[in-house]
Amino acid sequence: MTRSSFDKAQGDAVPTIETLDLCKNFGTLEVLKKVSFQAHEHQVVSIIGASGSGKSTFLRCLNFLEQPTRGEIRFKGRRLAVDGAQMPDQKDIERLRCSAGMVFQQFNLWSHWTVLENVTKVPVHVYGVPRKEAEERAIDLLASVGLSEKRDSYPAALSGGQQQRVAIARALAVNPELLLFDEPTSALDPELVGEVLSVIRSLTEQGRTMIVVTHEMGFAREVSDRVVFFHNGQIEEDGPPDETMRNPRSPKLAAFLKSAR
Repeated sequence: MTRSSFDKAQGDAVPTIETLDLCKNFGTLEVLKKVSFQAHEHQVVSIIGASGSGKSTFLRCLNFLEQPTRGEIRFKGRRLAVDGAQMPDQKDIERLRCSAGMVFQQFNLWSHWTVLENVTKVPVHVYGVPRKEAEERAIDLLASVGLSEKRDSYPAALSGGQQQRVAIARALAVNPELLLFDEPTSALDPELVGEVLSVIRSLTEQGRTMIVVTHEMGFAREVSDRVVFFHNGQIEEDGPPDETMRNPRSPKLAAFLKSAR
């Protein structure tokens, strides 16, 4: 592409992130089917649904960890268009990724670096933050997730819950405008789930904009401004958590919630 695919949109209350008719195919398998979605500043959106419904694929498409097949993604009104083989400019994708921190299911920490190094490497080596400044911020972030004493430890010496809390601190290290969580507790033993959910809950209290793919129904009901239910690659229902989860309009959502109890 010869010019940037970012086109500044006009108007008030522009969503932090938005998709328009977003599609994703893996070969002949249609995983996402014209998904249109919005999340606004300071909003917490939980995405729920059965395994294979497309929710994690959707989240990964938001920062192009998976390349959508077609449709649009808009970040703060700036447009990234996808049409078959033609993708947005790589610089535009990197700009989006700079602003959208991601926390994965499997932690994805670098095993040969200490906890402190895991949190500081990206700010220093990717974004050019001075090392001292990055380390000071990392120390503050590790304190905020209850891991000050683990700064010199290696990931192998940590529990799964501790590793995921380090991963959250790492995502926060570049001060993203949007946080994406892909099933952040699914790889944890049940007794460790609560400590990670507690950290995420504290982030909602700070007013951060977050999209959380989760199977924790109670957590989704408690912390979310909206709950979005994916079914068969589409948004089946979207609304406030009390209304959506207590009195679902969709029989498919009602059946899912019953099975999730």
